[in-house]
Amino acid sequence: MYLADARSTKTGRAAAAAPGTRPGRRAAVPGTVLALGAVSLVTDVSSEMVGAVLPLYVVAALGLSPLGFGLLDGINNGVGALVRLLGGHLADRGGRGHKLVAGIGYGLSALCKPLLLLVHTVPLIGGVLAIDRTGKGLRTAPRDAMISLATAPEHRGRAFGVHRAMDTTGALLGPLLAFAVLRIADDRAERAGYSAVFTVSGCVAVLGVLLLVLFVPARIVPARTAPVPERTAPVPERTAPVVAPTGPRPTLRDSLALLRRPALRRLTLAAVLLGLTTVSDSFLYLLLQRELDLPVHLFPLLPLGTAAVFLTLAVPLGVIADKVGRRTLFLAGHVVLLGAYGTVLSPLRGAGAAVLVLLLHGTFYAATDGVLAAATAATVPDGQQGAGQALVGTGQALARFVCSLAFGAAWTLWGPRAALTATALALAATAITATRLLRPAATAD
Repeated sequence: MYLADARSTKTGRAAAAAPGTRPGRRAAVPGTVLALGAVSLVTDVSSEMVGAVLPLYVVAALGLSPLGFGLLDGINNGVGALVRLLGGHLADRGGRGHKLVAGIGYGLSALCKPLLLLVHTVPLIGGVLAIDRTGKGLRTAPRDAMISLATAPEHRGRAFGVHRAMDTTGALLGPLLAFAVLRIADDRAERAGYSAVFTVSGCVAVLGVLLLVLFVPARIVPARTAPVPERTAPVPERTAPVVAPTGPRPTLRDSLALLRRPALRRLTLAAVLLGLTTVSDSFLYLLLQRELDLPVHLFPLLPLGTAAVFLTLAVPLGVIADKVGRRTLFLAGHVVLLGAYGTVLSPLRGAGAAVLVLLLHGTFYAATDGVLAAATAATVPDGQQGAGQALVGTGQALARFVCSLAFGAAWTLWGPRAALTATALALAATAITATRLLRPAATAD
């Protein structure tokens, strides 16, 4: 579907690599991206199985308050963020480092799924989640760096869109599988259903690690920009100078020094500000479940709406981002999220309101997730792609950690609607500030 027109695979590769060769009408998505997409698909099936039932497990089965759940949900974002920068830095220090660090991250997350069978108190569950998020923090930046390096700069929006679409397919299948497992275990004790979900999730996670080991190459040669005809519009973002990853190994100070680049610094600051007002998926689904009074066994189906829209729009919006500007689409996605908040707060009720919220929520992710990674890749050299992705991702994840804590506290003190109203007003204000930060004149190096 995404392969460029060529008479043979060898001819296609030669045409893409040869200087002065005119590229085909449709850019190829590298095999590395497809392999990483398959790994993410399987891993997301495992992760979303747990994520689909975890809110109800800790709130309904264990009796945790919204503030306590906000702390646990914050762990999902905060702990991973603390190690993401380290993961990106370590991955940049060797030609095979990206796959190795990513493999360790996927392995840690796979180990944590069966551990959930052994813990039944909030502190222990929090500890397991911290390890799981450590794994996610380690693998995210190296994975996105491999996608960036394997793809020509002008097609990174498309490549990240394809990867996120495959990843979201897993997010779509995970809740379905969790729903099926819960239905099978419905006639037994409630805890037995959750245990069954954790067991199946662990088995699926191991499969994801095997796919990474067997099908993702250990060393990736950076792709280069293909020559563009004069009549073709340039890519909106400035691309950072190419630095061969075979030079001296960057130090941690070199990684942090990337923030001296105006474009990366402003992008990071914008991601942080917007992350501070992004309510976690779990809280949004809990709001919908309470507003609609859904049965417990239907709760895992709520993420399917978001995932289905994300899957449908990830590639088209990635292509649009390559044409109109990734920063522009990233900001537009947060305006869509504001619309989702407004719908929850509006007098609209019933299934139609829920469908609209999930439609807007999925569009938000399709317009921001892979698009932010593609925008980041354009601001850093090849040899520091891991660190660059980690800097932006760490800032955003830490901001969402703070948002989870604040929203959980506001829910406990004021109630859910008042908490969401305050968050929506804050999102409107930060979107205006981010627009100023990301205007083209401000982001130029």
